[in-house]
Amino acid sequence: MRFVPLSVAAVLALAASTLTGCTANKQAGPSLGAQPRPSGSASQALPAATLELWHGFSTDAEVKAFEEAIAGFNKKFPQITVKAVKNVQDDQITQAIRGGNAPDVAASFTTDSVAQWCRSGSFQDLTPVIKQDGIDLSVLPEVARSYSGFEGRQCTLPLLADAYGLYYNKALMKGEQPPKTLSELTALAKKLTVRDADGTIKVAGFIPSVQYYENSPTHLAPMVGAKWYNDDGTSAIGSDPAWKRLLTWQKELVDWYGYANLEKFRKSLGDEWSAKHPFYQGKVAMVLDGEWRNAMIANEAKDLDYGTAPLPVADDRPDLYGSGFTAGTVIGVPKGAKHPQQAWELVKHLTTDTASLVTLSNALRNVPTTKASMESPDLAKDANFTTFLNIFAHPKTSTIPASVNSVFNQEVMSTFMTKWEKGSVPDLDAGLKGVDKQIDDKLKLSGG
Repeated sequence: MRFVPLSVAAVLALAASTLTGCTANKQAGPSLGAQPRPSGSASQALPAATLELWHGFSTDAEVKAFEEAIAGFNKKFPQITVKAVKNVQDDQITQAIRGGNAPDVAASFTTDSVAQWCRSGSFQDLTPVIKQDGIDLSVLPEVARSYSGFEGRQCTLPLLADAYGLYYNKALMKGEQPPKTLSELTALAKKLTVRDADGTIKVAGFIPSVQYYENSPTHLAPMVGAKWYNDDGTSAIGSDPAWKRLLTWQKELVDWYGYANLEKFRKSLGDEWSAKHPFYQGKVAMVLDGEWRNAMIANEAKDLDYGTAPLPVADDRPDLYGSGFTAGTVIGVPKGAKHPQQAWELVKHLTTDTASLVTLSNALRNVPTTKASMESPDLAKDANFTTFLNIFAHPKTSTIPASVNSVFNQEVMSTFMTKWEKGSVPDLDAGLKGVDKQIDDKLKLSGG
């Protein structure tokens, strides 16, 4: 194995010495493009190289799993050394590319930067080499293909995925089955909530606040099939009645708790990423969360008797049940990579090799992204994890469509929903139109 961890600080210190925000004084690195298929094995054809790989994994367990996945690549290409830099964020990747100090391969935990990276050419289009190597992208669910490319450019590929569903505490459920519709969720949340005589919440059936942990607009929207954008990229939030349906349901449940009571309870809860998570402690009966929570429960609350299910959906959209929100880690070859062909082989291995994906999934408990890896007998899965495999594979599972202003747009909607649940928005229709305006104005400034 030739996995060589470096510190982020060391690499970025080197990059900072020449970083100017442009590449005027830098020679562009070789471009990634379709090459004639070499005779003999790819291992023999590719010259030796040292690749620099930046990724966001940071914990010992994550880094170890990544080492094991790269070890499989080194068996195929023993002449290629991989130097990995952990805990790198999107802004650091973008800054290094602009400064002419791009790594050969970069991975991101989020899909929020994909549109900008694809449109600007910061990440190289993989389409030519995907076609050259005969890779059939139908091995990926359509939603995974959509969040890893933009405007016809497949500038990244999905590495692992997150899928979101419902976790429920079986002891608190008292024999109740997980809800399938929003009206069932409301009724069960009320039934399972425990209050003191003065209204103080002791146990919440379900917390509807957008300020609570994973309850972001992006994660809630698939429950009603809400649409973010029109075909021309403008905001559809004010014109899609699904958003109004979602916010009306949410506000009615917030009001039932009482906003002040709910906020007092929410602020008393433990940190989302600690062993004091309220779901572990029996303070919340049902929560929206990602597949990774299974691994955290195994480590931090081994005795918790819980189950998982798809998220409830709008009563008039039973076709959505079983689906949910997904996004995930993406990986690609930045502009300026010194060894783009070797880098592509590493990207291809990590994203299409079944053993590699299964190794990562078993260690990190994220969803593997190819159909073969999801069906592999070597994939560790029980009923609670299988829920998320099924959500990811569901044909109506969705993601937030790629946008050059993705982070801004999500923040605008989250801010609005926070005001809405507080009771600070007198006119919901007008408020949603205001969200449209903010998103559309930003789009115009970004060149459409």
